[in-house]
Amino acid sequence: MSKYMDLPVAVAQFTVTDKPERNLEIIDGFARDAIASGARLLVLPEGLIARRGGGDSYAAAHAQPLNGPFVTGLRRISAQRHITLMGTVHVAPKVGTERNADSRVSNMFLVICGGEIIAEYRKLHLYDAFAARESDVVRPGTELPPIVDIGSWKIGVMTCYDVRFPETARSLAARGADAIVVSAAWVRGALKKQHWKLLTATRALENICYVLACSEVSVRNIGCSRIVNPMGEVIAEAGDKDADLLFADLSHESLDSTRRVLPVLQNRRFADPWLRR
Repeated sequence: MSKYMDLPVAVAQFTVTDKPERNLEIIDGFARDAIASGARLLVLPEGLIARRGGGDSYAAAHAQPLNGPFVTGLRRISAQRHITLMGTVHVAPKVGTERNADSRVSNMFLVICGGEIIAEYRKLHLYDAFAARESDVVRPGTELPPIVDIGSWKIGVMTCYDVRFPETARSLAARGADAIVVSAAWVRGALKKQHWKLLTATRALENICYVLACSEVSVRNIGCSRIVNPMGEVIAEAGDKDADLLFADLSHESLDSTRRVLPVLQNRRFADPWLRR
């Protein structure tokens, strides 16, 4: 039996409204319900401040600084509810050189624990596909996504379109991630639901880790949030129409036994360039 503790988690699927204050109320309600059920981590969708209709322009236009009212509200929820929050917000560029050089915003994944921001990640792979152009309003990141410690667990993070790039998830697994959180607003369309389900399960199986994938649900985005175990099995899943709160216990015993039976991370024959960065 593993000496490490299991991690109770929750994944909150909902529709992000065009009112930031209302979105904070929704998140606080999910945090209240998550902590009441014993969860220590609450995963949220992508672009939490405000959304309306299609495209990324509305969310980008409502970007706020990290010290603005929305992120301050997230920090307050984390502190008051005693829960770690993970999700993305659109962050306005700082006044000065950065703004003068590029007025686009950042799509920022935040990890907030005990009311403090313990990790930030700017989305690497922007959604310039299927006729969309996220890069028109969002600046891409330049750094690999981080891994944070939540109890005895090492949790890596990715944002939406990142999941299509296997090297992103592999970089996290190679650096020791036990689980990967994906915060998304996965756009509806032909075969898109199948892509989401296939990719999230594949990222779990090929890296022998848990995947917690949360997508916004709306007329634009598919929902279908899910928690996948290291064998690629879905252990909790939401539908494509309604808000939902998923729960699971991430098990070190299950993770360790799967990695013993299927030691693909040990059997790799390729070097890890990201470990030499």
